[in-house]
Amino acid sequence: MGATKAPVLSVQGLTVSVRAEGVERPLVEGLSFTLGRGETLAIAGESGSGKSITALAIMGLLPPPAVRASAGRVLLGDTDLLALPESRLRAIRGDRVAMIFQEPMTSLNPVMSIGAQLAEALRTHQPLSRGEARARALAALQSVRISQPERRLSQYPHELSGGMRQRVMIAMALALKPDVLIADEPTTALDVTVQREVLDLLRDLQRETGTAIILITHDMGVVAEMADRVVVMREGRVVEDGPVAQIFTAPQADYTRDLLAAVPRMGNGAPRPGDPALDAAAPVARLRDLAVRFDIHGGMLGRITHRVHAVEHVSFDIRRGETFALVGESGCGKSTIARALAGLVPHDGELEVAGQPLRGLNRAGRQAICRSVQMVFQDPMAALDPRMTVGDLVAEPLLIHGIGTPPERRARAADLFARVGLSADQLDRYPHEFSGGQRQRICIARALALNPGLIVCDESVSALDVSVQARVLDLLAALKREFGLSYLFISHDMAVVENIADRVAVMYLGQIVEMGSRAQIFGNPRHPYTRRLIAAVPVPDPAHVRSDPPRPSGEVPSPIHPVGTAPQRVKLLDIGAGHLVADDAA
Repeated sequence: MGATKAPVLSVQGLTVSVRAEGVERPLVEGLSFTLGRGETLAIAGESGSGKSITALAIMGLLPPPAVRASAGRVLLGDTDLLALPESRLRAIRGDRVAMIFQEPMTSLNPVMSIGAQLAEALRTHQPLSRGEARARALAALQSVRISQPERRLSQYPHELSGGMRQRVMIAMALALKPDVLIADEPTTALDVTVQREVLDLLRDLQRETGTAIILITHDMGVVAEMADRVVVMREGRVVEDGPVAQIFTAPQADYTRDLLAAVPRMGNGAPRPGDPALDAAAPVARLRDLAVRFDIHGGMLGRITHRVHAVEHVSFDIRRGETFALVGESGCGKSTIARALAGLVPHDGELEVAGQPLRGLNRAGRQAICRSVQMVFQDPMAALDPRMTVGDLVAEPLLIHGIGTPPERRARAADLFARVGLSADQLDRYPHEFSGGQRQRICIARALALNPGLIVCDESVSALDVSVQARVLDLLAALKREFGLSYLFISHDMAVVENIADRVAVMYLGQIVEMGSRAQIFGNPRHPYTRRLIAAVPVPDPAHVRSDPPRPSGEVPSPIHPVGTAPQRVKLLDIGAGHLVADDAA
C-alpha cells in the first residue's frame, strides 16, 4: 500500500467555522495533510475532535450557511474542491471521491431496493442502460462478497443485517472506482467478526483498485491494522501526525499517549484469582433451559407458520458481586436474554431473579422484579427523555415506585450524581447539554436509584470513545465494589469483556457454545467460534502479525424454523465442568 510521490488529495490549511448568534468560531483549524494513491491515512481522535467535519468539508457536504470552509484548499489533483460550484461537485462526488458513513441504515433509502439504489448511483455518473446498470450493480455486490448477490438486488435495506448493509455501502462507494474513499467510522457499530470481514474487504479492494483511503475512527486497533499514516486530532487541531509505527511506538504528544493508554488490550485484564466467597454466593439470577421464541404469521388467514428461536436451552447463574458477560454477534440472543431477565418478553424454562420465579407474577411481584433488575442501554441519548431535566430523570424511578418525598428524591438524585462523578449543580440541565460519556453516567445513576441487585449493561460502552469508555468501565468496577452489585455485561467487544468480566458465556444462534471463567475463556478457548471471536479483535500494534482461523463458508444458519420443528441443540463446552454436555438433539 505504498504511496506514490504525487498526491491524489492535498488538504492545505483547512479551517471550518460555524456561525452562531453572530459569532464565528472554528470547528477545524489549519488542518493539512496529503494522501497518495493506494495509501490509507487514518484520522483518529475522540468525538468532537473534528474528524467527521473534515470529511464533510472534503465532500462539500457542510450544512450551509452556518457551517463553512472559511480558509484553506482541498486539492483533488489540481482541482480545488472548495472553489467548485455545487453542480460540479455533484459530478465528482461518488465518481472520484466517495464516502462510507458509520450507519448504513440511515444512508440507504428505505423505500428503494438495493439494486435500484446501486443502479441509480451508477447511472448518475455514467451513460448506462437499465440492463447495463443492473449488471454493474450485480458485479459490485459480487465484488464485496455478499452472499446471494442476485437475491440482494431485489431486497430492501431493512431485510439485510448490519454487516450486509455496510457491504452494500462499500459496493456503492467503490462501484465507480473513485480516486479517494472516505470511510467515516465504517465498523464502529459492527460486531467484531463482521468488522474483521469489512476491514479485510476494504484492504482487498484497495489492492485491486489502488483507491486511496481516509479512515476516520476512534478505534486505535483498527488504526494499527489499516493505516500507513496517522493524523491525531483534538478539538479541531492536529496534535500529532506521522507513520503508523512511529505514532504507536514513540508518540510525541501527551494526548496521543493518553489515547493509546486508554485502549483495552487483550491480556491486560487485572489478575483475578479464584474467589471462594464469590463462588459460594447465592445467585441473584438463575436461568435453567431458558427459551424465548417469537411467532411469525403468514398466509391469508394469518396463521402461525414459523417461529424465531431467539434463545434456546440457555442455563447459567449470576452470583452476587459478579460480572457475568454474554458475548457473541448481533442476533445471537444476548439482548433477548436481557429483556427476559427484566420481565419484558415471555419465556419458557426457569428464570428466577432474587429467588423469585418470573412466570406467573402479579403486579406487585413484577414491580419487585423491576426494583431488583435495572438496565443501562447502548445509546444514552435514546434512553433519556429530552424534555425532562436529568435530575427528574434520575429521580423518576423513585417517583414511579412511590418512594420518598420530593425533597428526599432530589437529595437521592444529588447523591447518585456525586457517586458517578457528576455535580449536583447539573441536576437542572437537560440531556442534550451533556457529552456522550456524561449521559451514560446519568443512565448509570438512574439505574442505581432503586438499589438493584443486578444491573444489565447492554452494549453500554460500545458507542463511546476509548478514553470515555475506560472511565465508564472504571466507574462500573468502583460501583460494584461499593454496592456489591452484580452485572450482566452484554458486549461484542472481546477486549472490553476480557478487562471487566469474572465469567463469560459465548453465544451463537441463541445458544451458549462455551462458558467458563475469564481466564479459561481467554487463556484456553476450546470452541472454534470462541477462537474466531478472539482472533478477530483488532490489535493496537502495527507490528502484530495476525493469523486467522479458517473463515466460515456458506450461508449462516437461520434461527427461523417452521412450526413443529426446532433447531438442533448445539454442544455446550463448559470448561469449568471439563466436559461436553448438551449435545443431544432437541
